[in-house]
Amino acid sequence: MIIERFDARLDSTLTQPLAVAFSGGGDSLAALIVALRWAKACGRPVIALHVDHGLQPQSGAWAAFSAEVATELGAEFRLLAWDGDKPTRGLAAAARRVRHALIANAARDAGASVVVFGHTADDLAEAVLMRAEGSSLGALGVWRPSPVWPEGREVMLFRPLLRARRAALRAALQAEGYDWIEDPANDELAQPRARARAALDLGRCAPPPAADDPAAAALAHAAEIDPWGAIGFDREALRAEPPASALTVLAAAMLSVGGGERPPRRRSVEALRARLAAGEAFTATLAGAKLAARGRRVLVARDAGELARGRLQPMALEPGEPSVWDGRFALGRAEADATVSALKGHAARLSAAERRVLASAPAIARPALPVLVDSRARPTCPILAGRNGVRARSLAGGRFLAACGAISAERTAPEAAAIRARGEKACGALS
Repeated sequence: MIIERFDARLDSTLTQPLAVAFSGGGDSLAALIVALRWAKACGRPVIALHVDHGLQPQSGAWAAFSAEVATELGAEFRLLAWDGDKPTRGLAAAARRVRHALIANAARDAGASVVVFGHTADDLAEAVLMRAEGSSLGALGVWRPSPVWPEGREVMLFRPLLRARRAALRAALQAEGYDWIEDPANDELAQPRARARAALDLGRCAPPPAADDPAAAALAHAAEIDPWGAIGFDREALRAEPPASALTVLAAAMLSVGGGERPPRRRSVEALRARLAAGEAFTATLAGAKLAARGRRVLVARDAGELARGRLQPMALEPGEPSVWDGRFALGRAEADATVSALKGHAARLSAAERRVLASAPAIARPALPVLVDSRARPTCPILAGRNGVRARSLAGGRFLAACGAISAERTAPEAAAIRARGEKACGALS
C-alpha cells in the first residue's frame, strides 16, 4: 500500500483542526485513520465531516455508523445534510458540488484550512474513463484548492492515498478488524462511476496523480496582485515559460478575477496566449474578466461589461452576517440593511476621501469594484472605506495563487494572508 508522506503538505506546529471528508466507506476510513495517527503525534484535533445527501434509504443509518466510528477513533464528528429539493437531471454532478460546498463551509467554520480526502489510484483511473464518456470531472491531484466557489475559498484539499490501490487499503483495514460502508450505487451500471469501476476490475492501470507545475507557481509568485482584485503580468515572463504553464496561469487569473466557478475553455486561453506571445496590443474578455495588453504590461481585471449581460448583480446584505459578493470580495458584517453592487455609475457620489484613494486603482478595475448603498441611498466603496462597520477584501489573489500551485503546502497558506494585509495597507483606513 503506497501512501504519500502524510506530513509533506501539513504543518505539525499548527494548532488549528484538520478536517477529513468521511463518508464511512473504506477509502475515507483509511484517510481518517492515517490523519488521526499523524495528528495525534503532533497534538492537532481532527474533525470528521460526513455529508448525508438523503438520496438513499440507508443514508440515516450510514450517518449513525460514521458518527460512531469517527468518535471511537478519536475524531470530532459533524453531520452535514443536503436539504431541499434535488434536481431530476444532473443529480450526480449536483450532489458532488453540494458535497464539496458543505464540506468547505464546515471546514472553514471550524477553523480548518485543509480537508483530507480518501481518493485512491482507482479513483484516478475511474476519472479518466468517466472523462472519456463526457464527464466534466477534473484531474485529481494530491494537493489542490477546493473545486467549488465561493464556498471553497481558502480551503485546500489533500489526497494522500492517490498512489494506493483500493483493494490494498481494504485488505489493510480488514487485517486490523475495521468495518466500513459499501454503497450499493457503486454497482449500478447505469451510473458512469459504476461503469468505470467495472472496467477497472478488468485490469486497467491507474495513471499517476496530476503533478505540480513549478513554472506556473513561479509565474504566479511573480505576478502583481493588487487589493482591487486585478492581477498583472510581465508579457516577457509569460512568453519565457513553457506554454502549458502560461496557459495554467492565464486561465487561473481569468477565473479568479472573474469570480466564477467554471474555468475558461482551453482553446480560448490558448488563443490569448498566442496573441500575447506575438507581442500584440489588444483587449479581450473571457470568463467574466477583461485582459488588457500594452507593451510588456498585461493586466487582468473584472469585466464591468458583465453588467449589461445581467451579471455583477446587486446583493442585499443581512445585518450581522459576513458575505461574498460577485465571487470576488469578502465583505464584513453589516450593522444595518444595505445593498452591494458594482461601482459603475456611483463613483461621482463617493466622498472626496474615497475618490482620492480610488484614483490609485487601475482604471480597468474601478467600474467593477463593490459599492455599498445604505437605506438612505448613500454610497460608499467598502474596499476604500467602511461604513456601518463593513470592510471588503479581494479574494482573487489568494485564489489565483492556490490555482497555480503557488500555495504548495499548509505552511505556505499565509501567502494569502500576506496578500490580504498588503491590500489593507494599500487601501488604508479612511476617516
